[in-house]
Amino acid sequence: MSGTITAGLDGTDHALAAADWAAQEATRRGASLRLVHAWVWRATDVGYVGDRPAEERWVRNVLDEAKARVAKQHPHLDVTTELLAQDPVPTLVTEVARAEMLVLGSRGYGAFAGHLVGSVSLQVLRQASGPVVMVREPGGDGAAQPPEVVIGVQDLGNDGDAVLGFAFTVAAERGATLRVVHAWSVPTALAWSPGALYLAEEANGLAELNKGLLADTLKPWRVKYPQVEVAEQVEIGSASGVLLSHSGSADLVVVGRRRHGERVRRLGPVTHAVLHHARAPVAVVPHD
Repeated sequence: MSGTITAGLDGTDHALAAADWAAQEATRRGASLRLVHAWVWRATDVGYVGDRPAEERWVRNVLDEAKARVAKQHPHLDVTTELLAQDPVPTLVTEVARAEMLVLGSRGYGAFAGHLVGSVSLQVLRQASGPVVMVREPGGDGAAQPPEVVIGVQDLGNDGDAVLGFAFTVAAERGATLRVVHAWSVPTALAWSPGALYLAEEANGLAELNKGLLADTLKPWRVKYPQVEVAEQVEIGSASGVLLSHSGSADLVVVGRRRHGERVRRLGPVTHAVLHHARAPVAVVPHD
């Protein structure tokens, strides 16, 4: 680990919220905070061609104001800034590899369904080699709740250690409960078989089976992190629906993204749904 948490800025309030969140996380970990703005000036091909020096001053001012903002809240935090005069996507993907995590701002569920998270952020999420946290601007409503980290575990026994390791680590840092959510359903092939009614009557048996598999998956992590209180949540239903139903009061929601080959880079449907609809910050952790 580099001991650095990086926040990507773009001049929006959502990015400032990401900087605030990253500063708090860096303070917890005793890490340094790096604020970056990836920017490439391009003249337009119409009458107004732009003013490169003015735009660069604006970008540098964004960085300076964000640094002053987090320094005021965290006076002992080591904060550096850098303007990266390169295309945002490859630049931010490189930043992920250099840091413990990359933190970006997210609009969450907005008015335009095709641009909920943002094209740059989605491309970075698909290509990142390490954890990327998407932070929405806080709404400021509701009473304070005991800290809780929520993680979705889909393939019991097959989810990557990186995802569970990340979730247990952040829960331990916060002194938070770790709520591990697993959704299950009757296998499709069996649901359409002549024994469908019998399976429905035996649903509790399938539930107990899933609970046992989840307990086995978590056993070594409970031993490694005995200080973390773990709440196991096993429910029948869609994975995204069940996970989102437990995300409302979470400090952080953790989901995995399976690594693919160079030509296939995508987010799974559960990760995609949580990114767009969860009110809490969302950490996307790649795993094999």
